[in-house]
Amino acid sequence: MIIRRAEPADFDAIWPLLRDVFRAGTTYAVDPQINKSAARRYWMTTAAATFVAEDRSGIIGTYYIRTNQPGGGAHVCNCGYVVAKAARGQGVAARMCIHSQDEARTLGYHAMQFNFVLASNAGAVRLWHRLGFATVGTIPDAFAHPALGMVDAYVMYKRL
Repeated sequence: MIIRRAEPADFDAIWPLLRDVFRAGTTYAVDPQINKSAARRYWMTTAAATFVAEDRSGIIGTYYIRTNQPGGGAHVCNCGYVVAKAARGQGVAARMCIHSQDEARTLGYHAMQFNFVLASNAGAVRLWHRLGFATVGTIPDAFAHPALGMVDAYVMYKRL
């Protein structure tokens, strides 16, 4: 697997990954009916950088880095990660997160913050803790999960 900066032409391969995750409505606070054009803006245009993970089969994951807050908070970045269903459980998210931390340092960020990690996303919570992120806050009943009802969201943070 390699991780490289995404090119505009990659979005046709990225879109199905995003579409499936967003449509499920279980991990991202994104309109489940988001269209391809709006998803492109969200994932590619507003990011400081977007990357893809690929193997011989093609693009199997993607992530973005963006400034979490402007002005005095601009030294902290935020990232979002999506892994293709067929590639889950193979360490793709962990490798992308490690890669994103190196890229964030290169881009001049001093810390990384995940604003909205759902408590119901136990695999992600475990992974982010294993990679050194601390849960620094809990937002009670922050997300209307389609199967679980109201679930908490965590704010997670790591100095780079």
